[in-house]
Amino acid sequence: QVQLVESGGDLVQPGGSLRLSCAASGIIFSMYRMAWYRQAPGKQRELVATITSGGSTNYADSVKGRFTISRDNAKNTVYLQMNSLKPEDTAVYSCNARFRALEYWGQGTQVTVSS
Repeated sequence: QVQLVESGGDLVQPGGSLRLSCAASGIIFSMYRMAWYRQAPGKQRELVATITSGGSTNYADSVKGRFTISRDNAKNTVYLQMNSLKPEDTAVYSCNARFRALEYWGQGTQVTVSS
C-alpha cells in the first residue's frame, strides 16, 4: 500500500518557523517528483514547492526566499522548512508524489499562523 503521511503542522506566531515532514512508503521514493501543496478553506489548492528526483527545486513566488523543500531519499521523506511565516501561510499543507502516470497524496497537516 502507498502512504504519504505528513507531520509537523502546528500553531505558530507570525515570523515563526516550522518544518513539515512527509514520510512515504510503498513507492520507490527516489524516482518520484515530490511536492508540497496548500489549501485554505474556501480557496483553491496551490502548489507551494517541488523537488525533482534529481534534487531540482521550484517555489511559488509567494514563498520564495522563505520556504525550502528538501528530500532525504534514505528516509523516504520530503521536508518543507518554513521560515518567516505569515498569517496568509495558514492552510492545510499536503504532500504529493508523482512519477509518470502515478500520483499520490497525503492527508494533509494544518499550519496556522496567528498571533
